[in-house]
Amino acid sequence: MTNPTSATAGPKSKPAVSPQAADIVEVRQPVPPFTRETAALKVRLAEDGWNSRDPEKVSLAYSPDSQWRNRAEFANGRREIVAFLTRKWQRELDYRLIKELWAFDGNRIAVRFAYEWHDDSGNWFRSYGNENWEFDQNGLMERRFACINDLPIKEPDRKYHWPLGRRPDAHPGLSDLGL
Repeated sequence: MTNPTSATAGPKSKPAVSPQAADIVEVRQPVPPFTRETAALKVRLAEDGWNSRDPEKVSLAYSPDSQWRNRAEFANGRREIVAFLTRKWQRELDYRLIKELWAFDGNRIAVRFAYEWHDDSGNWFRSYGNENWEFDQNGLMERRFACINDLPIKEPDRKYHWPLGRRPDAHPGLSDLGL
C-alpha cells in the first residue's frame, strides 16, 4: 500500500489540530510597547540567541511569517530563516556578536551591532551593522532589516575573546569597546 504522505502521493494534507493546540499562542517576552528597560532586554536576548549559533532556536524569536532583509538577501518565514542562519554559521566560523540598543518606539527597536568571525582560510573579520526590528503584539519579530559591512582584521586586533556562546555579563559592550 502506498504511504499517503509520501512525495509520490501528491500534496500533503494538513494534520488535524486539536482544540488545545489551536488555542496555543506564541509569546516571546518582553512584548511591546517597549520601555527602555524592556527594549534593552529584548536586544540582549536576541544577542544571546544569535551567540548560541542554533538556527532552530534563533528562528523561534521570529513570527512564522517573518520578513527579513539581511544585506541583499531576503528571507520569509522561519524555514527560510533557519536555512539562512545555517549557511551563515557554516561560513562565519567562531562567530561572536555584541548588540546594543540604539532607539525604540512602541513595537519597534533599532539596534547597532558588531560581530567577529573568521572564514575557513583563517581570515578574520569584524562585521558592523544596524538592524531595524518590528514586533507583533506577542513579542515575535515580524520584520528585520539589516545593513552590514565587513572589515578584515588581523587576529591580534580581535576584541571578542570569550568562549563561544553567550557573552559574559562582565564583558564590555560596543560603546565600552569604542566600537
